[in-house]
Amino acid sequence: MAITQNRPDVDYPVIPRRFSEMMDEFFNESMSLGERTGFVPGIDITENDKQYFIQVTLPGMKKDDINIDLDDRTLTVSGERKHEKEEKDVKYHLIESRYGRFERSFTLPANADPDSLDAKYEDGILKMNVKKSEKSMSKQIKVK
Repeated sequence: MAITQNRPDVDYPVIPRRFSEMMDEFFNESMSLGERTGFVPGIDITENDKQYFIQVTLPGMKKDDINIDLDDRTLTVSGERKHEKEEKDVKYHLIESRYGRFERSFTLPANADPDSLDAKYEDGILKMNVKKSEKSMSKQIKVK
């Protein structure tokens, strides 16, 4: 029986097809009780003709808990989403939120200008943009 990481972004069948799948699901749930670890923020990367846009979903975090490092062409976003202490008088029925340390790294494309990296955090979304280098911009050449 394999013990795998519980992935909230994967739809599990309501009724497992096999007994081993049911046991895997049971152990995944029991392994994730208590303090949850393995917080992995969602990331969207898009571009237009002039720049790249990177959005990192970090709900409930403070901007002081987020680190952005740029080493050569490697962009790393890291931090920790902390769990509030459980109160003794409160009865918890379900905790699906993920907590813990995270780190995500990306290699910027060759045409990205690392010096233009700009970051802003508001409403649980870290928004970064990196301009494309003027030298590497594609252009149309007119035939004479």
